[in-house]
Amino acid sequence: MKNKYADLVEQTFDFPTEDFKVNNNNLSWLDLDLTSIIEKYGTPLKVTYLPKISSQIQKARNLFENSIKKHNYKGNYNYCYCTKSSHFSFVLDEVLKNDVHIETSSGFDIDIIEKLYEKGKINKSQFIICNGYKKQTYIEKSANLINQGFENLYPIIDNKAELNTYQNLVNEKLRFGIRIASEEDPKFEFYTSRLGIGYKDIVPFYIDQIQDKAWLELKMLHFFINTGIQDTAYYWNELAKCVSVYCNLKEVCPELDSLNIGGGFPIQQSLNFNYDYEYMIEEIVTQIKTMCNERGVKEPNIFTEFGSYTVGESGAVFYSILGQKQQNDREKWNMIDSSFMTTLPDTWAINKRFILFAINNWDLPYERVFLGGLTCDSDDYYNSEQHSNAVYLPQYQPKLPQYIGFFHTGAYQESVGGYGGIQHCLTPAPKHVVINKDENGNVTTQLFAEEQKVEKMLSILGYQ
Repeated sequence: MKNKYADLVEQTFDFPTEDFKVNNNNLSWLDLDLTSIIEKYGTPLKVTYLPKISSQIQKARNLFENSIKKHNYKGNYNYCYCTKSSHFSFVLDEVLKNDVHIETSSGFDIDIIEKLYEKGKINKSQFIICNGYKKQTYIEKSANLINQGFENLYPIIDNKAELNTYQNLVNEKLRFGIRIASEEDPKFEFYTSRLGIGYKDIVPFYIDQIQDKAWLELKMLHFFINTGIQDTAYYWNELAKCVSVYCNLKEVCPELDSLNIGGGFPIQQSLNFNYDYEYMIEEIVTQIKTMCNERGVKEPNIFTEFGSYTVGESGAVFYSILGQKQQNDREKWNMIDSSFMTTLPDTWAINKRFILFAINNWDLPYERVFLGGLTCDSDDYYNSEQHSNAVYLPQYQPKLPQYIGFFHTGAYQESVGGYGGIQHCLTPAPKHVVINKDENGNVTTQLFAEEQKVEKMLSILGYQ
């Protein structure tokens, strides 16, 4: 009978995959020896594998540039990284190795831009796309960079009042964009995005408040779909409406030359993942070209703002099973040495699921279990995978270490979880290790952060 954990995985999926393999009953990910890394640093442990970031960027860029060349598209392509997905310095350092641009969403992002410039990581000609509903400090800081000569810093106007604020702060010409308030998916609780300006209002807004002002230069039209870039009638309909607005605006605004389609490329969160990136990019490029040609409008430069796509698949979190509790005749609870609510907040906040594997003991029989976190909160658990309604792991052996890993966790988890602050039930943030390759292709590991210390928590809470 094939009842080993390895048998279960191989019968359920097309396994091994390009990223996941098994050697001597231990899982490897991106050719990394995970068991040795865990034994060196312990658990709970977060890791970031930097080469995956660059490979994601190059994959998307190559597909867009190939499609542009294939279809004789007249505009060019610009890859932007949206920093809110992960603000860590080592992430930005890896991203910027690939000659990309940056999208920001808060005033503090501008401080990061200044630090990157001081260190020579970026220059004043790179595109800085400033999104979001802007507080006064955000506007002031971005205007200050414009005055310092950041010629391609584009504030994306989210509401009509923002322009007036910039007028009093920018010394010379303001190059900027406007965000379209896209209509939401019919399943959403509201009809129109809270961000941006309505489709029908953009051209009148331009004519009434922008067209005759010499200090203003509208360069970009921006839109974003919350459900992401998907092959659905809803997405293609919204893209068509956006390109139609671009064409209408271009007729009265000749300096307009860029269309920002935002982010939304999905990442692999199940081994059953099947997304044709090449097809989607081909369709985006050809549809924009076709609609512009029909209107006699030159094709715009295409901008994207990929965040989760850029960093998501570079991250993983590892835990040890502390023990098993048999709560009734059917439910077994494997207790991890951390908390899902603090280290993987998306699993309880939005019921998100990640790729889950046992790291070791693939030769043991498997069993159905629930995974429980350390906090005394009833929501601190993980009980199902995207491909099934249960979690299966090697049978628990009290005297045998059992490690488990959640993969493709590199986006948002630290910022949503409040990295460096107070965690639920004062559960400490885990160690964080950055994994890279040296110039000879050898794997290197560096401890970025130790496990959070009690002294830090007591200081934040005012006890020290």
